[in-house]
Amino acid sequence: MKLLVADDHPIFRKGLIDILLASFSNLQITECKNGKEAIEYIKSEKPEIAILDINMPELNGLEVLESVSKEKLSTRIIILTMYRDREMVKKAMDAGAYAYILKDFAANEIVDCFNNVSANEKYMGTELQSYYTDFVTDDKKKFDLHGLIKKLTHAELKTLKLVSQNRSTRDIAELLFLSEKTIENYRSKICQKLQLPPRNNSLVLWISENKEILASISEF
Repeated sequence: MKLLVADDHPIFRKGLIDILLASFSNLQITECKNGKEAIEYIKSEKPEIAILDINMPELNGLEVLESVSKEKLSTRIIILTMYRDREMVKKAMDAGAYAYILKDFAANEIVDCFNNVSANEKYMGTELQSYYTDFVTDDKKKFDLHGLIKKLTHAELKTLKLVSQNRSTRDIAELLFLSEKTIENYRSKICQKLQLPPRNNSLVLWISENKEILASISEF
């Protein structure tokens, strides 16, 4: 199996490679010291797995990951870094990373992580497990929300978009060349299809609570 290890610290690369070779005798490991070398190697040699640091010269690990995902390359990416903040982890996993582990715990986790990714399974470092639970919950919520929005007609979706922009019923009616009563009917149907309670401002409250997820849905 071909493996790429990309990190700009040679001592760290050597220690990581020694651990992997002690556990996996069939690895063909190539080292890179920056993101530009990493993406060039991935494109030309197509290794099954690449371990990337985030903070690298020329291209960082996330930029390499995004390029791999955009070009639909088959290499599975493990992010191995010092960055532990939630948004960084989420950004990497959303971009298509198979695993995310911290350098502080690499010696204890890299073998299990490599086994999981080799089996085409995701892996999250033990210190980051609570993030992973949140991501799974967010993904389910996004999936469910996507399904509800798909039930909306084109006119209802337009109305929902305008409501999310804080447009009044009168404004929406003027923009869509429809009567205010028609817009009120659309709003009522939207609330029914989104399974919202029949109370004033329920749609506005729903939009406020789901802004981040709405922004991530391409149809919205």
